[in-house]
Amino acid sequence: MNQSTKIIIGAAAVVIVGGGIYAATTGQKKSDAETHKGAKLGLVLDTGGVDDHSFNQSAWEGAKAYAKANNMKSGQNAPVTYFTTADHSDLDQNFNLATKNKKYNIVYGIGYSLNQAITKSAQLNPKQNFVLVDDIVTNRPNVASVMFRSEQSSYLAGVAAATKAKENGEKTLGFIGGIHGNIIDAFDAGFEAGVKATDPTLKVEKQYANSFTDSAKGKTIAATMYASGIKTIFAAAGFVGNGAFSEAKAENTKLTADSKDRLYIIGVDRDQKSDGAYTSKDGKSATSTLASSITSVGDGVKNIATDYNKTKKFPGGKTIAYGLKEHGVYLTDSELSASEKAAVEKAQKAIINGTIKVPNHPEGSQFNQKF
Repeated sequence: MNQSTKIIIGAAAVVIVGGGIYAATTGQKKSDAETHKGAKLGLVLDTGGVDDHSFNQSAWEGAKAYAKANNMKSGQNAPVTYFTTADHSDLDQNFNLATKNKKYNIVYGIGYSLNQAITKSAQLNPKQNFVLVDDIVTNRPNVASVMFRSEQSSYLAGVAAATKAKENGEKTLGFIGGIHGNIIDAFDAGFEAGVKATDPTLKVEKQYANSFTDSAKGKTIAATMYASGIKTIFAAAGFVGNGAFSEAKAENTKLTADSKDRLYIIGVDRDQKSDGAYTSKDGKSATSTLASSITSVGDGVKNIATDYNKTKKFPGGKTIAYGLKEHGVYLTDSELSASEKAAVEKAQKAIINGTIKVPNHPEGSQFNQKF
């Protein structure tokens, strides 16, 4: 990372509420349009769609929450809107549309693979404010970068999975990655570190789909892992993970809800408990989701816009980082057993107080991004 890049840790979320403002000259209440002057946002999404059950969806949910807090409309052609990317060849056109006539106060790029396109657009539009979520743009004073310490929540996922495996006498856990890179490295490294810290004898079998959109491949990889005897898989692979969820549910419907052979999957980016929902062989409602490693992408989107509303200052050229301490990442625990929760809570406290330092790259990785 360029040494000149400034780091802000834990930007605070602020909600702007504009009720009860009256015109000094007339004594009449201003209209919503006058009262709520929130920044207009344009989100350029990565491939996978706005309802990808992952990164894009989380970002859009944050944008909608921001719009609602400011009495603004959200959706297609609204003051808070998004641009769908079917293929990465669409990115330049999407950024052209988002920056046309300076319609939006802030233009977001959702996902690290948008780095090149957003950098190009920022150079062409030096007075436009841009935010790249999940990667760092250096030497562009009109681009703010939002990063998440996903290795920390992934470490907790590893602790939870290993605690369950240790108690059940299992020997191997699974990890499905999307595409090799700095970001997925963090999930990979954190998960394995949490597993090994809990039980050094456990093995983590890893396979990458080389895609974030091929759900069929995710289902195939998961099927192979489950067939080999693995009971729990962590899928950090975007839409690919939906296929893994599908496989876990299909197999679990053949079992009773309390079966010792029940399969589990750990979700990513947003709470995927509902994505794992199924009806067991004995007619009970259950979920295949053990937990979800949450990345608060939506909060990152919302916080930048909200702070801009409050201060009218944009953090261009800076990197804003969220970890466990800032609640920018965390692990859901509604489906964890008491022993799993206790192990996770202990590890979380140790990470926050600095006793545990979690690596964000696996040993021997070709990637080395630090922030």
